[in-house]
Amino acid sequence: MSIYVHGIGMTKFGKLEDKTMKDLLLEASIEALKDAGNPEVDAVFVGNFMGGSVYNQEILGAIVANDLGLGYVPTAKIEGACASGGIAFRQAILGILSGEYDTVLVAGVEKMKHVSTIEVTEAINAAMDNDSNEKHAGLTFPGFFGVLANRYFHETGATKKHLAQVALKNRENAINNPLAQFTKPATIEEIMEARMITEPLGLFDCSPTTDGAAAVVVSKNKSDIEIKSSAQASGPTQMQNAENLLSIPAVGESGRLAYEKAGLGPEDIDVVEIHDCFSMTEIISSEELGFFNRGEGYLAVEQGRTKPDGDKPINTSGGLLSKGHPIGATGVSQIYQITHQLRGTAVNQVEGAKIGLAQNLGGTGSYSTVHILERV
Repeated sequence: MSIYVHGIGMTKFGKLEDKTMKDLLLEASIEALKDAGNPEVDAVFVGNFMGGSVYNQEILGAIVANDLGLGYVPTAKIEGACASGGIAFRQAILGILSGEYDTVLVAGVEKMKHVSTIEVTEAINAAMDNDSNEKHAGLTFPGFFGVLANRYFHETGATKKHLAQVALKNRENAINNPLAQFTKPATIEEIMEARMITEPLGLFDCSPTTDGAAAVVVSKNKSDIEIKSSAQASGPTQMQNAENLLSIPAVGESGRLAYEKAGLGPEDIDVVEIHDCFSMTEIISSEELGFFNRGEGYLAVEQGRTKPDGDKPINTSGGLLSKGHPIGATGVSQIYQITHQLRGTAVNQVEGAKIGLAQNLGGTGSYSTVHILERV
């Protein structure tokens, strides 16, 4: 059975003090439904990570169905840390494949800017293993990916400048995206000299806290954007369990499965949205997905190959680093950008883009989803 994207919607990402989580969720959902021609919806899946812990709001699926008058349809909130949106999208696909539904609304949302950085960090750390000595020792996500960056530098010719080039490229892409959180130009010097968060990751190397929502309508009815494959994998939940610090196995495995199901390879992909929670993550994941040889992703960045006019454009939306990272919405917003690219209506449009890939990561590599879409 073939499944298609029918409609997409997304709010502005950033600090949205005047809008509640429900406001954002409904805004993105209404836009996606309208774009799809207001079809009858059989189910709703909402990706969200911290609605309960920092916003005191659960039952998000039921809220969408009730407030949009969708009837007594089944709904669920999906939690998979930063991969919540990608997993919600996958659950919609599986529901259609099972024969249970014809058309499903998927949304993702997060409100993070109303609480302090300390409170957000504590809530995000729920995506670590509480019973591990790493958690008790105070390891954070910037700390984890900082270790990966230092190891990558040690084993390759990469330097902090290569990380800065990733951050700069994604900022330059975000400047053209009116929905992005950061649209102010930056220089390589400014990025290199920014406040250190955890060696060697500076402020621009880390994704921000963000408010925002995105939504997608998927259906077994034909449209011009087909979902060629959906894959998901899990990986180590502790750094000490990693066989190789420069590998995120969940990304590699979800990518392998997605390529296999689609009958495609890395060479067939025209445009990519990668989960760049940190600048280092984009480089490692680009290698995991087979776009570049292991230990050589930094060279591709240096050569401009990942820019919109390069041979493997990555994060034309601005990525998590500059588009923003409202955790539950991120995976859905990646589908939003890839769909626009395949329709030929994207910011930083890639010429002739026909096949796109979206990769969404959760935790330190605990979850990864990969979706491949094609213009048909």
